[in-house]
Amino acid sequence: MGAVEWIGAGSLAAWVWLALAQGFFWRTDVRLPGRADPERWPPVAVVVPARDEAAVLPLSLPSLLAQKYPGRAEVVLVDDGSTDGTGELARELAAGGGLPLTVTAPGEPEPGWTGKLWAVRHGMALVRERGDAEYVLLTDADIAHAPDSLRELVAAARSADLDLVSQMARLRVVSLWERLIVPAFVYFFAQLYPFRWVNRPGARTAAAAGGCVLLRRAVAERAGVPDCIRHAVIDDVSLARAVRRAGGRIWLGLGDRVESVRPYAGLGSLWRMVSRSAYAQLRHNPLLLAGTVAGLALVYLAPPVALAVGLATGGATAAALGGAAWAVMAGTYLPMLRYYRQPLWLAPLLPGTALLYLLMTVDSAVQHYQGRGAAWKGRTYGAPGAS
Repeated sequence: MGAVEWIGAGSLAAWVWLALAQGFFWRTDVRLPGRADPERWPPVAVVVPARDEAAVLPLSLPSLLAQKYPGRAEVVLVDDGSTDGTGELARELAAGGGLPLTVTAPGEPEPGWTGKLWAVRHGMALVRERGDAEYVLLTDADIAHAPDSLRELVAAARSADLDLVSQMARLRVVSLWERLIVPAFVYFFAQLYPFRWVNRPGARTAAAAGGCVLLRRAVAERAGVPDCIRHAVIDDVSLARAVRRAGGRIWLGLGDRVESVRPYAGLGSLWRMVSRSAYAQLRHNPLLLAGTVAGLALVYLAPPVALAVGLATGGATAAALGGAAWAVMAGTYLPMLRYYRQPLWLAPLLPGTALLYLLMTVDSAVQHYQGRGAAWKGRTYGAPGAS
């Protein structure tokens, strides 16, 4: 066989392995585990770090204040240096009733802290001072919850004796670029952190989705959270690892009752969302970057290239291998498209989306070495010499 045939064979072998041996990452049936109402509903505090979130807060905060939770619950919104009136708007939204709301401000983060984790630390400290909340729900300011979301999260945690329960919020998919990028984002995340592996007690794989994390407070304090991860750009995965290291049981799955309302109308905003943390995911390691680029090229780009070269040169073997690898790839993407209620003809376009992610990852590394690091709402993290 020639080089193209070998590349096509390697890609097909990779896809067969991914489909069967990577925790069935492509399936979308990992939802909240079986649960029953506890005899006693524990008190819960909801902590919402928010920085310049006035645009999305009217779509998200009322859903938290309207939670139908049988026990005692409160909401703490930590206004992280907003300049758009986020804190004032939150107080106005709370005037309509619902769960009690406290709006607090931590001031600028100390050196070595990311802004979000500094806000989380402030909110959790306030909860600890107030008393007996057994669980803390960490949720982003752009996440809207169904009225029974908190109830179902707590019921799942109590029923399965879980210390961390996290749901991957259903992200907004409206614009053309959201259709192309967003389902693939969740698909790639699940491929990197297969939910079934995460949910095995004692497994090495640990991850969470930062938009919705219910955390047992006692375990968080035993793990030293969030102080032990204060520098983390990818805070959700770092949080899950810290809880697991402390002996906690974690669970991660797709969300049925939580949705992100943040719009990403154009490619630019989606590009920034991915590139700000992609190189941090690779621990700022050039060798891991090179391996990731090569892996993405072999797994996602080689199949259509092998098919096209085979068809153009009459190489039936290359065309068959490339076509088969592409078909397996597209087939594993179909469940995610169904979950996001997107047209199935988007599945064969996954190689093009993967190419965009490859370029975003390379751009993330370029930003790092140019000293720009991970920029988010006026702050930069992870750049050489950055605090």
